[in-house]
Order: sequence, then structure tokens, then C-alpha cells
Amino acid sequence: MFGVGVQEMLVVLVIALIVFGGKNLPQIGANMGRAIINFKKGINDTGASEENPLASVIKAEEMKNQ
Repeated sequence: MFGVGVQEMLVVLVIALIVFGGKNLPQIGANMGRAIINFKKGINDTGASEENPLASVIKAEEMKNQ
């Protein structure tokens, strides 16, 4: 995975644990997961909006109204 080994991942985890603390780390991980999911949805929606430009405008209006 991106040329990162187990030892490097452990070092990053220890540094994150020291910087953010044990209580905040699960929340940060959950937020990162949601961000990745939203990013992927945005990329998939971009392909659909190229086919029908009005679809993205309509979807944006629907999201504002919710």
C-alpha cells in the first residue's frame, strides 16, 4: 500500500496517538472515513453531471432544501 511498510505505519500511529490523544483518535478516523466516502461520491456524481448538466443544478437545489 503506497510503499509503506508495517514499521512506518506503526510510527505514524504512535505519532498520531501522541499528537491527538487516545480519545480523539477514533473520532478523527471516522471523520476521515466520511470524507473519503463523500469524495468518492463527488467523483461519481461528476461523471453523471457531464452527461446532463442540469442534473447537478437540480441536485444542488434539492440538497439546499433539505
